[in-house]
Amino acid sequence: MINITLPDGSVRQYEKGTSSFQIAQSISEGLARNVLAAEVNGQVWDASRPIENDASVKLLTWNDTDGKATFWHSSAHLMAEALEALYPGTKFGIGPAIETGFYYDVDFGDREFSSDDFKQIEDKMVELAKTKSEYVRKPVSKAEAIEYFTEKGDEYKLDLIKDLPDGAITFYTQGNFTDLCRGPHIPNTGFVKAVKLMNVAGAYWRGDESRKQLTRIYGVTFPKQSELAEYLKMIEEAKKRDHRKLGKELELFTFSEKVGMGLPLWLPKGAALREKLVNFLQRAQVKSGYEQVVTPHIGHKNLYVTSGHYEKYGADSFQPIKTPQEGEEFFLKPMNCPHHCEIYKSKPRSYKDLPVRYAEFGTVYRYEQSGELHGLTRVRGFTQDDAHLFCRPDQVKEEFKKVIDLVLYVFSALGFDDYTAQISLRDPENKTKYIGTEENWLLAEAAIIEAAEEKGLPTVVELGEAAFYGPKLDFMVKDALGRKWQLGTIQVDYNLPERFELEYTGSDNAKHRPVMIHRAPFGSLERFVAVLIEHCAGNFPLWLTPEQFIILPISEKYEEYAKKVLESLNNSDIRGLIDLRDEKIGRKIRDAEVKKIPYMLIIGEKEMAEEMVSVRKHGQGDQGSMRAEEFKKQLVTEITV
Repeated sequence: MINITLPDGSVRQYEKGTSSFQIAQSISEGLARNVLAAEVNGQVWDASRPIENDASVKLLTWNDTDGKATFWHSSAHLMAEALEALYPGTKFGIGPAIETGFYYDVDFGDREFSSDDFKQIEDKMVELAKTKSEYVRKPVSKAEAIEYFTEKGDEYKLDLIKDLPDGAITFYTQGNFTDLCRGPHIPNTGFVKAVKLMNVAGAYWRGDESRKQLTRIYGVTFPKQSELAEYLKMIEEAKKRDHRKLGKELELFTFSEKVGMGLPLWLPKGAALREKLVNFLQRAQVKSGYEQVVTPHIGHKNLYVTSGHYEKYGADSFQPIKTPQEGEEFFLKPMNCPHHCEIYKSKPRSYKDLPVRYAEFGTVYRYEQSGELHGLTRVRGFTQDDAHLFCRPDQVKEEFKKVIDLVLYVFSALGFDDYTAQISLRDPENKTKYIGTEENWLLAEAAIIEAAEEKGLPTVVELGEAAFYGPKLDFMVKDALGRKWQLGTIQVDYNLPERFELEYTGSDNAKHRPVMIHRAPFGSLERFVAVLIEHCAGNFPLWLTPEQFIILPISEKYEEYAKKVLESLNNSDIRGLIDLRDEKIGRKIRDAEVKKIPYMLIIGEKEMAEEMVSVRKHGQGDQGSMRAEEFKKQLVTEITV
């Protein structure tokens, strides 16, 4: 017999070789019908896989993140089966689950493929799903795997196999389709009830632009047709909120091919919004004891060799700067932390000086593949609201908790109330990809876990998501449409102070290493603005919006009074403008609504005579008339709140 520990802490005994599905059956037939996979000792397994030893087991359904991921990865295999049936000779790259469904990279040879083919593939997937074919796992040797895909003529699978160790290779078969895959998968194809292919794009094999471009087909599936209908409705709403569309309509930012792909140009209104965000965080940072620093846009190669970034990310991630001096190697700055280490090192430090908190809105540059660039969310040049805290080991947890408070203050001010704190730790199976000692990693991980617990944060733990130099706390924010975005990060780092030989003199008069905390509440200004636009559909909080009001004179007779009102509001640091166009008032109101200007002040003969303004609110219509001074007081109060 084996002991199975369930999430509620209860322990049940089962015969050795019992599967997670059988465990579910023993609890409830209703539960068993909904089990997609199981988490066994922290690893996601097929529900049908036998459990041979004592284990902790969590049964996964559609309501679990790993359950959805298993469902969508299985759907990628189902799509591949449909493609192979419809287009014999198709070759397959990889087909992972992603946050909103799945994709598969395929090679159709000389065949032209477009979204016009989607309907045929969707119908075939539904047809195959109805057969309720089981996903059957089979361990194979490396020689067997090579033989199978050599005979099939699929060079992409052979390319993947060459990197795999013997003894760690599995095949999955459902129906007439067999794939190289480590799994896990749902019990059978019958769980898939609704299918929609979403998009088609190009993707270089293994992300290498020198290799063949494959066709990447994106799709999503659901266990109920009603859930697909709800998802498609959300997608339509997301299109309306797309920050690229609204950024253009609201005149916030633009891109230019002459300037370069992935390098945003902030227009006056966008620059004003960006400056407001910067000033907002700077004020909060000053109150929290941060000092502002400025570092160059470039750095010497030796800086990034010392930090370990050059070795970790490789030369391809660093963009060289050509200089007249032969042998000099400078790069566009891809991160700020090595520069801040050198600032700390610029003078001797005492234990009494710590913590030292350096903050910088530093623009960094990273070469992203052109196919992965996406508006402001994926760019090549972006500004991080970066800060690095240097503290004594006994100060780490308290400083970390203060940074959590700062991040939550930012989220609250901008309407991000639904979030989860993700504790990102090392991959226990592959510790070699991280730098630093085991002792320092354990200290850093403990500090994050304890700080998050003491602050009462809703948390999840993700293994393998740590930075190469330390664990971190990533804030996963849910927007108005229920989509998750990673905004804000805090990292504990014992390793960079070691690599840069940073020191302070302790109370014992001996030299000690400080601990470094990296933090960025916004993450990057570009990405944060993109998420904020989509979250609030361009209806920014009043304190942040570039134009808080617009004055709409009914005719030119009232322009002088309009200018007087504008001057009065501007003197109270309220931002707005006058629409002096020779247009009818109805057109002016419609245009102001499209631009999402919060308040419209309509001025005619009555308003001018009584020193009043007729107020309309964006999306809410007429708010009645009031004295101009009264409106000013109301707006000042609303902005302050």
